[in-house]
Amino acid sequence: MEEQSVVLVVDDVKTNVLIMRQCLKEMFQVWTADSGEECLRVAKQKPDIILLDVLMPGMDGYQVCRQLKADPETAEIPIIFVTAKDSDDDEQKGLEIGAVDYITKPIRPAIVRARVSTHIQLKQHSDKLKFMALHDQLTGLYNRHFLAERAAQSLSAMVRHQQELSIVMLDLDHFKKINDFNGHHIGDLVLQAVAKLLQDCFRKEDVVARMGGEEFVILMECGLDIAREKTEDVRQQLARLNPMGLEVTGSFGVVTANPQNAELSHLLVLADEAVYKAKADGRNCVVCYQDGAYLTVEHD
Repeated sequence: MEEQSVVLVVDDVKTNVLIMRQCLKEMFQVWTADSGEECLRVAKQKPDIILLDVLMPGMDGYQVCRQLKADPETAEIPIIFVTAKDSDDDEQKGLEIGAVDYITKPIRPAIVRARVSTHIQLKQHSDKLKFMALHDQLTGLYNRHFLAERAAQSLSAMVRHQQELSIVMLDLDHFKKINDFNGHHIGDLVLQAVAKLLQDCFRKEDVVARMGGEEFVILMECGLDIAREKTEDVRQQLARLNPMGLEVTGSFGVVTANPQNAELSHLLVLADEAVYKAKADGRNCVVCYQDGAYLTVEHD
């Protein structure tokens, strides 16, 4: 059963809240708040849309809308103003500060349901397009465009706040043989299994991206020692994975950023050279770039 979208109704008059709930409950899950302050708290739980009264004691709807739009956690939630104020100036003001629509009282249930449905569908479509723009379509991992965007932010933060940052590159070994002998469909399933392993192994704050083909890159906010240890653990798990009953291993390159090499393109070159050395050393191993040298991590 498809999960219902969530509508947050914000109004300080209980009768209005009851009318809106009655109007929407058959189509949507309805949350309520009776003040601007409560709306800001509940909105952190990410409703799909907010129906916001304008005239409320304390914070009015316009103030609430401005704060919601200023907060990255809630900025993308569509807001529809619901109010008895029906002048063109009022409507213009609401739209200018970020609302997507404006419904005037008294409430007409059919209009409310239609407007809410339309804006939820638009939001879902927009979310899907954004996901597709930033994710690899086969594996669901981030793509190189998102990696470049996040890396620029992380490298800038590293320089400003002296944070640690490492990049791990993984290239699956002999992947062409898997495609040649088993078909590209099986190869795709292997890539999906590897992607899931990487998502499970790394933290949510790490960026796991597919660069294309059988190459993956992970951006980690940590130093070389932690990155090396984590990567070796992932190498071992990958060697035991056996997706589709096939033996799959990977060659890994690890490099840590510093203020002198705080460019993604340069770090990727170093990580790629580390992967190349891992291939030359027999594959299925981790090579770290440190102090101008490439060092292979010993393993049993």
